[in-house]
Amino acid sequence: IINALREKADADQSDKTVRDLIWLLYDTSLLTSGFSLDEPATFSSRIHRLVKLGLSLDDDDDDAEDDDMEDLPPLDGDDDNEE
Repeated sequence: IINALREKADADQSDKTVRDLIWLLYDTSLLTSGFSLDEPATFSSRIHRLVKLGLSLDDDDDDAEDDDMEDLPPLDGDDDNEE
C-alpha cells in the first residue's frame, strides 16, 4: 500500500485522491492505535469523498451539502444549547 501510494504521489503531487488516501491511512493508524483525531469532521469528509468516487457520484454538490448541515437543529443532549 505504501509503495503504491508513493508511486502515485510522485507521479502527480496535485492528485487530491492520493492525498486523501494518504491522510486516511495515517488517520486510521492513529485510531487503530487508540488515539483520537484532532479533526474528525475532516476524516469523515475524506471518507465521503472516496466513497462517492468509488460509486462514481458527482462531487459538484459538496458545497451545497455542507451548507445544509449548518441548518440542522441541535442534537438532543447537546451541551452547548442546554440551559
